[in-house]
Amino acid sequence: MFSGFSQQTSDFLWGLAFHNERPWFEAHRQAYEQHLLTPMRALANDTAQALEQRCPDAGFQLHISRIHRDARRLFGRGPYKDHMWFSLQTWRGVCGGPSFWFEVSGGAYGWGLGFFCARPEQMAAFRKNLDAAPDAFLRLVRPVLERGVYALEGEEYKRPKGTPGPGLDEWYNRKWLNLCCTQPFGEALYDAALPEQLADEFAALMPLYSYFMQFYIPEQEGRERR
Repeated sequence: MFSGFSQQTSDFLWGLAFHNERPWFEAHRQAYEQHLLTPMRALANDTAQALEQRCPDAGFQLHISRIHRDARRLFGRGPYKDHMWFSLQTWRGVCGGPSFWFEVSGGAYGWGLGFFCARPEQMAAFRKNLDAAPDAFLRLVRPVLERGVYALEGEEYKRPKGTPGPGLDEWYNRKWLNLCCTQPFGEALYDAALPEQLADEFAALMPLYSYFMQFYIPEQEGRERR
């Protein structure tokens, strides 16, 4: 059961950011397991259970990130991530679909709804749907953005795909999409109520998640459509 992160969580992640090497990590492995890994696993599992209670038919799958980077993709970086995250999604396989996520680093934490690994055909299907029914999408997304909690992120195309109109352009011209709430590391992370709070946020975003799932195309099926 999640009982909160602590200042030691932040201290460990800041230390790892500045000393990203195996000897330092091994010397601080106990801090990693006690102050980051254990509470993260508890938070992830409690959030998954709470979301299942709110959306019992969704069938979410939980994934918790590893602290080790993929050795094939270091690109000059250290062997460890200086942050940790978990995600919840209903799709299966290697193809990326929309996911609810939570992440913590030494100085901040955040959560949201992301379509991070969207392929070109998925975004093309999304744009086609916006062209056909722009008002339906705006009715979904306006209440979310009007709360002032989430910001839209995502790499933009160098050559815009079009200008469908106010409220749509910023969605239309991105390679991937992420609605993100970012907060400074602080007392909210120490609260045992965090899993319920995250589940409430994710459940409120569920209509938008379901909308994005329309454009989830498994990789094999995507190849067959090309």
